[in-house]
Amino acid sequence: MVNRNKSKKILLLYVLISLAFLVFLSVMLLMATKARNMPSLYTVESSKAQRGSIISADGFHIATSKKLYKAIVDTRYIDPNKKELFVKLFSIYSGIKEKAVRNRLAKRKGIVVLSYNVPQIQAHYLKTLARELRRFKVFLELKNPRTGLLSVHGLSIIESGESREYPYGTLLTPIIGYPHKIEEDGYTSIKGVKGLEKRFDDALSPRQDGYSRGKRDVNSYIILNKDSFTKPKMNGLDIKLTIPVSFQIRIEKMLDAMKKELQAKEVMIAIMNSQKGDIYALASSNRYLPKAIKRSDYPSLNSNMIEYSFEPGSVLKPITFSLLLEHKLVNPYDLVNGHNGRFRMGRKVITDEHKFDWLSAENVIVYSSNIGMAQLAQRLSGYEFHKGLKSFGFSTKSTPDLIYEKTGSIPSAKRLENQIYKATCAYGYGIRANLMQLLRAYSAFNNNGRMVRPKLVQSFIDEHGNIKKIAYEKQVQVIKSATAQRMHKILIKTVNEGTGKKAITKGLEIGGKTGTAHIVEKGKYVRKYNTAFMGFANDKKHKYSIGVVVIQPKKSQYASQTAVPVFKKAVDIMVDEGYLQPNIVK
Repeated sequence: MVNRNKSKKILLLYVLISLAFLVFLSVMLLMATKARNMPSLYTVESSKAQRGSIISADGFHIATSKKLYKAIVDTRYIDPNKKELFVKLFSIYSGIKEKAVRNRLAKRKGIVVLSYNVPQIQAHYLKTLARELRRFKVFLELKNPRTGLLSVHGLSIIESGESREYPYGTLLTPIIGYPHKIEEDGYTSIKGVKGLEKRFDDALSPRQDGYSRGKRDVNSYIILNKDSFTKPKMNGLDIKLTIPVSFQIRIEKMLDAMKKELQAKEVMIAIMNSQKGDIYALASSNRYLPKAIKRSDYPSLNSNMIEYSFEPGSVLKPITFSLLLEHKLVNPYDLVNGHNGRFRMGRKVITDEHKFDWLSAENVIVYSSNIGMAQLAQRLSGYEFHKGLKSFGFSTKSTPDLIYEKTGSIPSAKRLENQIYKATCAYGYGIRANLMQLLRAYSAFNNNGRMVRPKLVQSFIDEHGNIKKIAYEKQVQVIKSATAQRMHKILIKTVNEGTGKKAITKGLEIGGKTGTAHIVEKGKYVRKYNTAFMGFANDKKHKYSIGVVVIQPKKSQYASQTAVPVFKKAVDIMVDEGYLQPNIVK
């Protein structure tokens, strides 16, 4: 009987042990198969690449990008007893007033964005603050209703985008252009809209975002070793210009003053190395702040150096005359009848500002005779004239470095067979061109007949400092060297004896041609004018092509009183800055 009871007890114990073992196995199986919210042994870090900068020839950042961060906090996790401490510390580290922080926290319960535009340096400090706030237990440890696990959600500093900065305000606008913001997955990026920002958008844009994955340490920082994976960040390329900031600033200030003095709608200037094509200044009196464009700025958003085409007037006469010389159709000393300032050609009456009886062919340029040029131009065939204008770059793009160029127009070869069209085109009507096209054409007169391509960008620079220089485009031998040298002398004579006297600078070789042209409105010429002066300024070592256009000056309709003084002031600045050194014997 005793043995039977003992056997039952042993059997019961065995059953209990078996049941306990089965329960243990079931629990282990459940734990093995059930998803668990355990912290991962691995972590991922990513960083956004930035847009490249636009840098001046003298190394100043004209346009640059800075990273922006946003500061986020979950109000439910802030310890009510330490809320005021959080407000004070966040205000100190962020620069946001305490009252503003309190108001933002009070707006809603839950996730609150305290700032969308935290600069990179402040973001670094705020990340340090976030760690300190955890250490001082400013944030509560609460149970997650979904997982049932305790967690802490503190202050988070998240990269939110980039901002385009223009440290020099309106400098080099509208050439530099402006960008707009693009929001994608909560990140703000930048795209170019106008100017250099648009033309070189692909080069400036970030090339590759950074990415790292690997095991984490106790502070959740990634451990970089052979088992981790890293894809490097590749920022956009920096663009280095041929234009120095110091020189551009002085030229722009001068244009501002001249616009006011001449009561003009706009004053523009371009200064270029005649032998290479490097642009040293490209400026307008009409500028704007790229980050704060107002409605009143809209007319100034276009780069009128290339986007404003106009009838150039008498600055085209040297082009026509050079074609006559090139085809041996004129001798500079040929006599031309001035018809005493009034000449009828078909149904059209051509007039001159100054009356001439007879004058030499080269003096047609020096004293800017429309009548003389109209007669000389008849020696060119329509084909020769059209082809010549085309070879000088008219109706084609002047430079690859700018965008949205209005290339203007020239009459067809057939139309130029008509004597009136030929005559008017010869002195700059019936043809449209922009400042940069004229500058490029005139470079041939200061470079032995070779025409250079205006160049604004000298190199690309990557984030490691590697420089990729932009090659110069091949120069075009548009006229013979002998023709160019003759035109060079005629343009110097035009300054010394003719319409460009106010451009004279002692000790320098100055040449050029004035031009005044009526403006067309609603298909009719009105009493409004554009004036221009195209020419060069040289010393013993340097040669510069310089072009000035004044749009609708009210003070005077004559280029000699509007465009020429702007040219002279620019040359004076070049002397002062050391770009030109007058050869003055004391």
